[in-house]
Amino acid sequence: MKLTKRNMTKGFTLVELLVVIAIIAALAAMATPVIMKQNKKAAMTEATSNAKQIFYLLIEFDQDYGEFPSDATAVDDLSGYTGSTSNDYLAQLIQGGLTKSEEIFYAKGGASTNKKPDNVITNQTDQLAKGECGFAYIKNQSTSDNSGRPILMAPFDTGEAFKPDPYDGKCVVLRIDGAVKQLLLDRDDNKAKIGGGKTLLDTGTDTVWGTSGFVSADLVPAE
Repeated sequence: MKLTKRNMTKGFTLVELLVVIAIIAALAAMATPVIMKQNKKAAMTEATSNAKQIFYLLIEFDQDYGEFPSDATAVDDLSGYTGSTSNDYLAQLIQGGLTKSEEIFYAKGGASTNKKPDNVITNQTDQLAKGECGFAYIKNQSTSDNSGRPILMAPFDTGEAFKPDPYDGKCVVLRIDGAVKQLLLDRDDNKAKIGGGKTLLDTGTDTVWGTSGFVSADLVPAE
């Protein structure tokens, strides 16, 4: 059969176009959950890496001041670096000259507003501005405390709960011994599970907090 010019230039029919569109939409729908899961895993990996870098700064700070950033260490050049957020206390590491990078303090989903750090550290207002720090911080600790205690956590919510969505039902926790753990969250209350039916901030003789217990006032959230 000889093809005419009309047959050769004939395009897709409306039905064929609709079929193609439907196939593309179906493939996109199938791929979206996979892509989202990969993005969340990448965000958790970044937070884990950043926590490890912060640990070395905290150790150096502890050697100089006898403890990690707290109200007691906010003296001399660090005067005024206290408050109600982790941004306030962790900025002591920047003001103290231990780092010029704000990027290592970023943890996606940890703060109420996500803002990629700009590394502008000219003054206290610029240092770890709102959204640039994603780690909640537990102050009034040092290397002499139980090595299994957490120092930094992300993405923390309120009370003892974490936000389940940013890291797909997990959280990132930096301990005093330098270990960075990726812990599963309980599906009912979003607390971080550590095994044995216990959660991260549980108290008691068989926990890292002992009978004295975890002091909730020492936990300052990221802003």
